[in-house]
Amino acid sequence: MRIALKVEYHGAPFAGWQRQADQPSVQGAIEAALSKLEPGAHTIAAAGRTDAGVHGLAQVAHCDLKKDWSPFRLSEALNYHLKPDPVSIVDAAVVDDDWHARFSAIERRYLFRILMRRAPATHQAGLVWQVNHQLDIDAMQEGANYLLGNHDFTTFRSSICQALSPQKTLDELRVEKVEMPWGPEAHFYVRARSFLHNQVRSFVGTLERVGAGAWAPEDVREALEAKDRAACGPVCPPQGLYLAGVGYPEDPFEKAV
Repeated sequence: MRIALKVEYHGAPFAGWQRQADQPSVQGAIEAALSKLEPGAHTIAAAGRTDAGVHGLAQVAHCDLKKDWSPFRLSEALNYHLKPDPVSIVDAAVVDDDWHARFSAIERRYLFRILMRRAPATHQAGLVWQVNHQLDIDAMQEGANYLLGNHDFTTFRSSICQALSPQKTLDELRVEKVEMPWGPEAHFYVRARSFLHNQVRSFVGTLERVGAGAWAPEDVREALEAKDRAACGPVCPPQGLYLAGVGYPEDPFEKAV
């Protein structure tokens, strides 16, 4: 049987989602937990491969199992064996055998958080990118608007990106200021069918320069049109980035309710 898993994780202890031979990974942790339930090798597939330090709020993966597991019992058993790793199966659902966490997905949604304060973060350390200056939210949104739609995103693509084409369609890049008890944050909500490697972090790092006044909003358009990685602003650190959700033609977790 094939089961979809909704996964939440803190990215700090991991070298990323993808299994690696000599470093801890989220995929490796879940596969090890699965082997405790059904002995043998397990390979799970996910909607997206997050980098080292990136967090998951609602990553989606699927696994194939021989036993007739109820989704609730499976998620409870996996969570027991995942301890003490900061990985949690927050939902599970039986899906069709041809359903695929990656290839059936029609959109990915990311959140990026920038904390704007001078005092060092304590509770939010490792969960935000902290800058010690205020950012102009309106200017960042103006710059972000140039990135919406279908473009050649070579400028905002990692040099090690394995995608066959830099052409992608960006459906949403919304910037908001959110007042939190520990200080103001800039939140970036990003949505597309798929992304290039480091694309979101390249967007945010570039827009932070706009918000700080080092770039004009129009400079983002020029950087995009350059189709040159050297034209990109700094790539921001990973700890403020969250895979916030994955969209499917039919939500497998709603179907299971």
